[in-house]
Amino acid sequence: MDNIMFHELLSDISNQEKTKAVENLFAHSVPSSDFFLMVLLSVLMATLGLLADSSAVIVGSMLIAPILYPALGLAMGIIMSDFSLMTKSFITLIKASALAIALSVVITLLFSSQFGDFNTEIMARTQPSLLYATIGIVAGLAAAFAMVKPKLNETLPGVAISVALVPPLAVVGIGLARLNLTVTLNALLLFLINTAGVVFAATIMFSLMNFYAKRDTAKKVVEAEEGKILKAKNGELTINRPPETRMR
Repeated sequence: MDNIMFHELLSDISNQEKTKAVENLFAHSVPSSDFFLMVLLSVLMATLGLLADSSAVIVGSMLIAPILYPALGLAMGIIMSDFSLMTKSFITLIKASALAIALSVVITLLFSSQFGDFNTEIMARTQPSLLYATIGIVAGLAAAFAMVKPKLNETLPGVAISVALVPPLAVVGIGLARLNLTVTLNALLLFLINTAGVVFAATIMFSLMNFYAKRDTAKKVVEAEEGKILKAKNGELTINRPPETRMR
């Protein structure tokens, strides 16, 4: 009975919902300026919250963090057997992570004189375990399903809080700034465990939903988003170009 209900739940997804989910997912996974701005803001909040030992600020940083999307995009690319889509999502995730760590280092160096040793909130992000891997898997299943169902999209911020990808990255930067290799490596391992759990679980969920049939839609969405970014860059070049050059 439970298997039948589960099968009906996954099969009761229209092509329109799948198309919308693919469009939404890859629109958020392409490395746009808006995406990186939100990454910067979320990491800024997370780092300050960790240094101040404020759980409320840390939770707020998770709410605005968009880094969950490229992880889901990577899972979708795996299901669609599309190396190009996998590469784009993976590169976006790597760039966002590197940017997050770099900003955390800078913020820690600027404000380290106002804070003491590693506090409870920081040390809590340096304890990777099987429990966190399980949390990542559950969060990945929930995020993948919520991404497809329009009525459940509003639950994605809650999923982002549960899996907590941004705070460990901020702790990596804090550890680097304070030259503490143990804190840095443990926080990085926690981030990798959480991310791997999300990607693994989302891959399973997208597979059960038969998203392979939507690979053409995904390609069109990625091409459209990249076209927007290219037009924006070309527009900036035109604006910044000297008047005599534009006349030519």
